[in-house]
Amino acid sequence: MEFYTEWRLLGDAYSGNFTNGFSLSGSESVDGMKETERNADVTVYRGKHGHTVKCCHEAHGNVTFLRSVFENTTNETARLELLSSFAIRGIHADRIHRATSFWSAEGKLLSQNLTDLNMEPSWAHHGIRIEKFGQVGSMPVRKWFPFLVLEDSERAQFLGVQLYCGSSWQMEIMQKEDTVYIQGGIADRDFGQWFKDIAPGASFETPKAAVAVGNSIYEVCDKLVKAQQPRIAPADRDLPIIFNEYCTTWGNPTLDNLRRTAERLQGAGVKYLVIDSGWYKKPSEDWFSMTGDWVVEKSLFPNGIKEAADIIRSHGLIPGIWFEFECLGDKTKGYYNTEHLLTRDGYPVTVGGRRFWDMRREWVRDYLDEKVIALLKNAGFGYIKIDYNENIGAGVDGAESYGEGLRQTVEASRRYFERLSEKLPDLVIENCSSGGHRLEPSFMETTSMASFSDAHETNSIPLIAANLHRLIQPRQSQIWAVLRANADAHRINFLLCASFLGRLCLSGEIFDLTVNQWQQATDAIAFYGKMKHIIKDGITTAIVASPADYSNPAGYQIVKRELGDEALLIVHTFQNGANPPVDAYLDGCTVLDTFGSDLDGDFRGRAYLLQK
Repeated sequence: MEFYTEWRLLGDAYSGNFTNGFSLSGSESVDGMKETERNADVTVYRGKHGHTVKCCHEAHGNVTFLRSVFENTTNETARLELLSSFAIRGIHADRIHRATSFWSAEGKLLSQNLTDLNMEPSWAHHGIRIEKFGQVGSMPVRKWFPFLVLEDSERAQFLGVQLYCGSSWQMEIMQKEDTVYIQGGIADRDFGQWFKDIAPGASFETPKAAVAVGNSIYEVCDKLVKAQQPRIAPADRDLPIIFNEYCTTWGNPTLDNLRRTAERLQGAGVKYLVIDSGWYKKPSEDWFSMTGDWVVEKSLFPNGIKEAADIIRSHGLIPGIWFEFECLGDKTKGYYNTEHLLTRDGYPVTVGGRRFWDMRREWVRDYLDEKVIALLKNAGFGYIKIDYNENIGAGVDGAESYGEGLRQTVEASRRYFERLSEKLPDLVIENCSSGGHRLEPSFMETTSMASFSDAHETNSIPLIAANLHRLIQPRQSQIWAVLRANADAHRINFLLCASFLGRLCLSGEIFDLTVNQWQQATDAIAFYGKMKHIIKDGITTAIVASPADYSNPAGYQIVKRELGDEALLIVHTFQNGANPPVDAYLDGCTVLDTFGSDLDGDFRGRAYLLQK
């Protein structure tokens, strides 16, 4: 196995073997490059036209971080059409594992034999086999996660890659003769309308990728996930519990509702009470179309939003508030401020009633400092939920290519997340993009936690929550348990047990719950306190899930996470899933505590705290 770099310059000859139109790999530049230096951290190549390319491969703990640096060491501007973050050749593999993703169906694992993709070598070893996938736009986790695992089933060896890229990205798997090549990074000119001009003496560095090897997919995923270095706010380091009122008011928060909620939560073991969307909307409008001007609505909060924050704090809770500050709804003034909006071909990028600030502009950042940072500071909010509900698409004006304009814009947004932490060091930041559309490492590293999905009340919640163990740190995965007064005990337990797969987040009309229903919630909070260290620092060693249809799940799911001599076992049944084979996972363990329902029926949840 060898690390190297794939790159292409304008004017290069394309690779043969019927790859043109599939891939820009194997270009004239790559064929002609010569290795000039190699050490433990970097391999340096000299291109045929005199350019320098550095393939950086730096070991950090259990992973190697890969990135490429192109240096224009000539006297003429160079136009890059491809520069990989990672490229690896000489891999032996016969299976691939990818994580698919759609709205409210994040992270479903797709495992395939290479032969199922018709990627076995041809009879004459001619005609390269290629599987190329990725995402175009500003939602990096839409259709696919930037993640890939290759398996050599004969040797029981696994190689995993996770790309740190919040804009358009791509990955390629190529079967050449008897070995596999992989490469990925920024979506290239063919796939993502990206090219980049590098002036003489200038350089360009790609986003990084993490690579790990192991003897199981669980081991590889654990190494990749733990390589992420999130910025965790001081208040969030012990995994406290959240209450978000969105599924209580559905975008219609009121002072009275927040007061009642805070009273019910006082002393219950919850730390944050988050005001979700709608605090700025006029009575005649909806919350979605009025995002962007950020004027507190007097009919909802007659004395300003600080009064609500003060009430929340008076009940021992940290107040939080929702923003979607990169986007503008069509009922706002900002929607028509075209001077500072993203454009394509000179027209504002308009998608589903949304337009987008150009985050590269100083005027926009100053505006957001006034509307977002000043409000957080002056009202005393300690938590911000950052949402993002549309996709910019292939690219924007303002750079040499649409794809480069998009990359710059998304990177400017990510830097504004960092700016929030710089200005307000104690602020807890939640990453949300219609649920899970930004669950990739570069954004996850700027935040304390993330919304795992928008699947707030579906039967697929445990499945999605378990999927994400392979992709983000469970300590960052905020899973909602929406409690309804008309729900029976089994339904409440089903939802609460699902939330034990990450960060426990409550919602719903908790002030309407019966004494017994609220007791279930407080019992769950107590159980969570006993086992959250396993969520924080453990390793997931089993995800056994039989459902194939997330809309109508059938069967059961068993998830085991271990830490030292302790383990957490979380079991859910779905349709026709009663009495799953739990005993095999309890063998050799002492049950220290349990929470939930008996598993003798459909749609039940039960959690076990174990001593091995």
